[in-house]
Amino acid sequence: MRRRSHWAWGWADRFPDRDARRAIGEQVRAITSFDVKDVTEPVALDAITMPAPRIDAPPSLAAITSIDHEDRALHTRGRSYRDVVRGFYGDFASAPDLVMRPRDEREVDAILDWASSARVAVVPFGGGTSVVGGVEMDERRETYAGVVSLDLGAMTRVLEVDATSRAARIQAGATGPQLEAQLAQHGMSMRCYPQSFEHSTLGGWIATRAGGHFATVYTHVDDLVESMRVVTPRGLIETRRLPASGAGPSPDRLMLGSEGIFGVITDAWVRVQVRPTFRASASVKFTSYERAVDATRAIAQSGLFPSNCRLLDQREAMMNGVAMGASVLVLGFESADHPLEAWMERALSIAREHGGESEGATYRSGAGSADDAAGRWRQAFLDAPYLQSSLVSLGMIADTFETACTWDRFATLHAAVVRAVRDASARVCGAKALVSCRFTHVYPDGPAPYYTFVAPATRGRELEQWTEIKRAASDALMAHGATITHHHAVGRLHRPWYEQERPSLFEHVLRATKRELDPAGILNPGVLLA
Repeated sequence: MRRRSHWAWGWADRFPDRDARRAIGEQVRAITSFDVKDVTEPVALDAITMPAPRIDAPPSLAAITSIDHEDRALHTRGRSYRDVVRGFYGDFASAPDLVMRPRDEREVDAILDWASSARVAVVPFGGGTSVVGGVEMDERRETYAGVVSLDLGAMTRVLEVDATSRAARIQAGATGPQLEAQLAQHGMSMRCYPQSFEHSTLGGWIATRAGGHFATVYTHVDDLVESMRVVTPRGLIETRRLPASGAGPSPDRLMLGSEGIFGVITDAWVRVQVRPTFRASASVKFTSYERAVDATRAIAQSGLFPSNCRLLDQREAMMNGVAMGASVLVLGFESADHPLEAWMERALSIAREHGGESEGATYRSGAGSADDAAGRWRQAFLDAPYLQSSLVSLGMIADTFETACTWDRFATLHAAVVRAVRDASARVCGAKALVSCRFTHVYPDGPAPYYTFVAPATRGRELEQWTEIKRAASDALMAHGATITHHHAVGRLHRPWYEQERPSLFEHVLRATKRELDPAGILNPGVLLA
């Protein structure tokens, strides 16, 4: 079977060999003039040491429990830059004591009952793709008898499909490819494609309020959840299937983004769609980034609601092989009902009114994929996490962060964020970082900018240097009225800035809910709440 990397993003066989990584280093040096180090190799799996398990599973749970060396390594942490660097150097001191894979709700309930009575921390684990420290116990682990990584990978089925209402009930452990393959048998699709799609799970998407396929309208998984089942230490919560309701605060909304601190999501009814048969794609080049932003805003406010409306600044377009010397707006429309010429032509007309240049659109019906700028961008988007692993082996800091703000604040925010990242990297790395920006999602009232930064690191000081840059970027977001995250969740990494963002009284509401649903405080301690 194909194996996941024990330290890096995705599949182990996607990590390039030394020659390929040297070539990547030469490309980075040519673009940035950074002092790129020669390649080094990650610590091999069999060379990793980790503490022995502190606890044993009760006999009733032994059949679903693993203490396998590789299992524990794979469940130690997520895949942020901080995680990848520590994994690269063989630091697995925070490995869970046990990995448990429940096969149904009954076994989830049994795990939580045992853990509550034995004071064992339980960290729900989907695909392990968290980039915010959402699946790793930190120093608080010593206050618990042990730590269990609760992996829902045995619960992957599409349980029911309601073709009339266009909804499906899906178990929370299903990855993107698993649920899409099952829905395709019914001619349906969830159409939720986060960058982590290949490995992340439905339960993880819901627990972290993940951003999906659509750049407008259905941007978050929030918009697709119809109801859910959540096993808490106090019992089961099942919400009612409804298209909408005005009956008080929504229990679904309480669980969306709760990151496993209130309960374990076991399955959900989600809205699905007939698989699209009509597609349109186009790219528009701009010499002025400011006019490109204005064009994007005009399209977002036009009521056209494209499925793709992603603006790449010049550096982003260049690094992803989309264009040289221009910002690029990537547009797309899709439908299972009607041709799309009218929608696309109007969007292109708006872009041209703001100084954009386009060679026109590509229209397709039936199966097929784009080989134009949109197609190149999509492939680069999916490959980006693998590139980060190569850059770590070359002694580079390479990371991303995302946010959202209103249109009136974007220009000031953007300038401040770029300045903060470049100044911090100059201070701690000796060189100003390469910073690029793209809009991942757009709304009538604002964009979701997604930043990438690359800077030279000093081997052995990577995390110290990265921490300073990350802090500078996050402080800039808070100072200019943006959010600490648009779709990457809070976890442990973003919590200090989330505490500034949320209303102070709301913390008491969260704590009261935590006490009621998880009296022993075993579920994912340290996430969202200190």
